[in-house]
Amino acid sequence: MSSESTRASDPGADSPSPSTGPRWTFLSNHAHVLISLAEDSDVLMREVAAKTGITERAVAKILVDLEREGLVERHREGRRNSYKLDLDKPLRHPIEQHRTVGELIALIIR
Repeated sequence: MSSESTRASDPGADSPSPSTGPRWTFLSNHAHVLISLAEDSDVLMREVAAKTGITERAVAKILVDLEREGLVERHREGRRNSYKLDLDKPLRHPIEQHRTVGELIALIIR
């Protein structure tokens, strides 16, 4: 069955249902974690996981990616972590690399 006929038979296929929410988002989980850190540099991974809708393990893996890329610097303060972001780094994809991480975050954070 083609996607055209699927859409025709299920007019709500692309719209979110109240119980499950949207099936996709414009920003990645990496962006969601980065935005969460920009909003609160002392946030707990548990809080980031709850806010972004992913597991703590997924947040930890994303943090490793972001640190490896030089976007995030983690500082241990007692039993907690604090995060410093490099907002001047360009976005990675060729379509958006003319913009910085800081510009993206500024669009999202109120």
